[in-house]
Amino acid sequence: MHIYRTPESIVINFSGKAYFFPDRDWDSFINRQFLYSCLLEEIDNCAADQQMEREVLPEARLVPLNSQEVWASGVTYLRSREARIEEAKDAKGGDFYSRVYDADRPELFFKSAPYRVIGDGGAVRIRKDSAWNVPEPELTLFICSEGSIEGYSIGNDMSSRDIEGENPLYLPQAKSYDGAAAIGPCLYVPENPIDPDTKISLSIKRDHVELFSDAILLSKMKRTLKELSTYLFLEMSFPHGVYLMTGTGIVPSDNFTLAIGDTISITIDGIGTLTNTVTQ
Repeated sequence: MHIYRTPESIVINFSGKAYFFPDRDWDSFINRQFLYSCLLEEIDNCAADQQMEREVLPEARLVPLNSQEVWASGVTYLRSREARIEEAKDAKGGDFYSRVYDADRPELFFKSAPYRVIGDGGAVRIRKDSAWNVPEPELTLFICSEGSIEGYSIGNDMSSRDIEGENPLYLPQAKSYDGAAAIGPCLYVPENPIDPDTKISLSIKRDHVELFSDAILLSKMKRTLKELSTYLFLEMSFPHGVYLMTGTGIVPSDNFTLAIGDTISITIDGIGTLTNTVTQ
């Protein structure tokens, strides 16, 4: 099932129907263990006048978080490892990325406070002090406060590759700024864990012409989703739950950079499509 956050209510799309829950608190609604079963109970108790056979229109969708922080994982796919080594070569920092790819401990970093996160249809940003910017399409986990993975969304981890490549210590500036994170269009809560053969696709268009497209299977990720979530919760608590971007296996060529006006579309099987335009 798919949960949407709208200005008027929380909406669950399930089996061709939309179930509306006005005046409910988003944080407490989603921050539950065994969330799929809890949502089935919510649907069973939903009054007939709160059920409709329709989808949630894109313009009514808000970013599917309220108080949740966004964290991210790095170098979880081989393609990401290769790209990071190349971009950091001049700074002689490439060895760090090679080592973290093979290490027991994953790379985890803070990506965004909730108020900086952009939703589906919104504008993501490229930094004014950067000349090499790319989107990073990522399966994004929703992990409840108890540490269990309860749902999934689509994440766009905007990255300034030249800033990160100049020095690995500049990672926070390359990754965390206003409009650097997008999540949406919904929170996807399946009955069973997401299929490892789920496809993640990226399309970038400029003036309605596709400049880049690629796809990868989730199974190409070196680390497991459980491994990433376990490390995140080792020494931190998240009272409202947390979103965790799981890294990218799709990286445009080194001669590509985003431009103002570009359209970024990230599609993940079963979840939907997150679309954003680029501004500065």
